[in-house]
Amino acid sequence: MRLPDDHCKIMPFIVKHDNTVLYGVRDAVSGRGEGERMAGTPSCQDQAYQPPTGPISVQPVPETSAASVAGGPAQTHTAYAFVREYMAFLLPRDLNVLWTIGAMLVAVLALMLLSGLTLALTYTPDASLAFASVETLERRVPFGWLLRSMHMTGATFFMAALYLHVFRGLCYGSYRAPRQGLWGVGTVLLMMVMITAFAGYVLPWGQMSYWGADVAGKAVGAIPVVGNTLEQVFLGGDAPGTATLHRMFVLHFTLAFAIVGMVILHVAVLHARGSTSPSGAIGQNRARMLPFHPYFTVKDGLGVMVLAILFTLVMCFWPGLVTEAENYRPANPLHTPADIEPEWYFLPFYGMLQAVPSKFFGLLVSGGAVAILLFVPWLDRGTSATFAAGRWGGLRWLPRVALAVLVCSFVLAGLAGRHHVQGVWLLIGRLATLGYYLYFLGFLPFYSRLARKEARS
Repeated sequence: MRLPDDHCKIMPFIVKHDNTVLYGVRDAVSGRGEGERMAGTPSCQDQAYQPPTGPISVQPVPETSAASVAGGPAQTHTAYAFVREYMAFLLPRDLNVLWTIGAMLVAVLALMLLSGLTLALTYTPDASLAFASVETLERRVPFGWLLRSMHMTGATFFMAALYLHVFRGLCYGSYRAPRQGLWGVGTVLLMMVMITAFAGYVLPWGQMSYWGADVAGKAVGAIPVVGNTLEQVFLGGDAPGTATLHRMFVLHFTLAFAIVGMVILHVAVLHARGSTSPSGAIGQNRARMLPFHPYFTVKDGLGVMVLAILFTLVMCFWPGLVTEAENYRPANPLHTPADIEPEWYFLPFYGMLQAVPSKFFGLLVSGGAVAILLFVPWLDRGTSATFAAGRWGGLRWLPRVALAVLVCSFVLAGLAGRHHVQGVWLLIGRLATLGYYLYFLGFLPFYSRLARKEARS
């Protein structure tokens, strides 16, 4: 039997025969095929078709064309394969609601970028015009008030979700091997977000914005030897002004896009190392995993919808939770507000800063509260085996109590910062700072050693 004359209309196919893969072509009209012609063999017109014996499975391969050679459909096929692989990514089936926070963060980040880019079209980074440009944006630009409300509310929700994300990592040991790199990227991302949030807090140039920049500049100036130079670089002069606004605007705008790149890197490392599980190493068994779509896309979508409802309620009915009345007054260097305090998500570190009498050591303690997160994988040297044997074994209550102390210390430090660490709040602020550091420098090394000993016994 020979191939028909119009055999040039061919379509590639793959034949699997007795565990042997044969690559060939199939006639587009008759559906018949032949093995791939090698160099020195007769042409397809002179070669008879010999059907293989035994069970055969035919798998079509996408058609190629001149456009695919040029990079059109080929790129589309590559993108489709990437999305398909992403959707087929396996995750432990027992992931709880805390694992939906990542999707919430991505949704809020996209909203922040879109609203921020629109706001930047009207904003003027000048000490004499910044406040007026913000007022013009809210009162005269169509839907400008809505854009700014979304941006300010988004900052609050983003930081709240980010703190919950860090809490989940500490609770379930997401920093353990082999995910030290994933934790490191996430911690750097947290630092970048905090710097971006502070720079954005200065831009409206209200009373709290101005004096917040002034307090930050004096804190930086307390560093020995290089403090004055760093303060000059930070403020662009002896006091906050137009140069400060230009620096903060560029920093805020640039870091926003750098954060997007870090998020992509964070997700890539997650796919390379895999996700943790509430049940530890047992939950990461391949037999106990499910593909990302549709099982977790539905859960993440529900989480984003709930977040959108809360977001709308706060933005429309309780805007006072995310705004400060003092910052709706233009910056006045001659009038110091009675209560200078940062946004709520900086209050714990502000409380630690004030709890230490020395400005330099206060800055060291406050900045170290964030930097210490980078060293968590080395402070807790436990492995998956010790995680299963210790944390969820005979000492199940100990890590929960320690984590509760950490959370309470963080909250109390924020309350102390809100009350300017005066009177009894000075003692509370110092105890909260001590409790915060004891978790990382005391409990994690002690418990990992105890858990390893339990795992060996």
